[in-house]
Amino acid sequence: MSCSSFGPERMAVTHADLEPSRRSTELGSKTGVLLMVLTILWGLFCFILCLIAEATRSEVTWVGAGNKGNGGKSECVYSGSGKTPLFCAAAAFVGLAIATVVQHTYMLIAVTKSPPSALVNWDSGSAIAKSLSWQAGFFFVTTWICFSVGEILLLIGLSVESGHLKNWNRQRPSCLIIREGLFSAAGVFSLATVFFAAGLYLTALRAQTVSQELENVRREVLEASALYASPPRSPPLHHMATVARESPISRENHSEQPLFVFPQAFSKHSNLV
Repeated sequence: MSCSSFGPERMAVTHADLEPSRRSTELGSKTGVLLMVLTILWGLFCFILCLIAEATRSEVTWVGAGNKGNGGKSECVYSGSGKTPLFCAAAAFVGLAIATVVQHTYMLIAVTKSPPSALVNWDSGSAIAKSLSWQAGFFFVTTWICFSVGEILLLIGLSVESGHLKNWNRQRPSCLIIREGLFSAAGVFSLATVFFAAGLYLTALRAQTVSQELENVRREVLEASALYASPPRSPPLHHMATVARESPISRENHSEQPLFVFPQAFSKHSNLV
């Protein structure tokens, strides 16, 4: 009867099973990937909100008032109250701020809690270290520039659209409106912000992966050098001692040998005397 009948079958253990699962605070974890995907989708949603605000932004119609002989003045009337573009711009403003803060906070926590080897074991003069450093700096600065410009444009749109919520259909001597394309530009900067932040995340993940690979190579080199630096000792030698008309006697080469050896042949000759 086979041994498999006495118990459950054993499953083969692979290298992937032996690897420890990534924590949620690590860069390459499922939580990090899911968070980056959600923030990119939220950036797309902010872009759509900006397009809606651009399509529904308030416009101005000029109408004449008074007699022409008296030098009649022209007055303006808004095309709407501006509630729809105001709501869309406000949602995009808050959403972009939340997405950016969440992305950078997660990356800061992940880098802080990463192993020390992934942070300090870098050769600053190597080409790959310089390349990754330049990429990280570029993505970081560009992300915050796009975020700042996008938020400023949205803030301008909010202040203008909120100025005529009441009595918007009343004629006014002057009307303040948003120039065409302001909300669209804010949407483009919002979308660029989340994509540049995702590029910064990928750069940090690439740097951590390269650092871990270098650490593994360094560990293997140290283990190999330690192995070949101290070769294993040879086993103790066995010497064969022979005596006339007797079988050979085997003894080990010890550091301390007996002072007197009485072979059997010597004892036989002594009996004859």
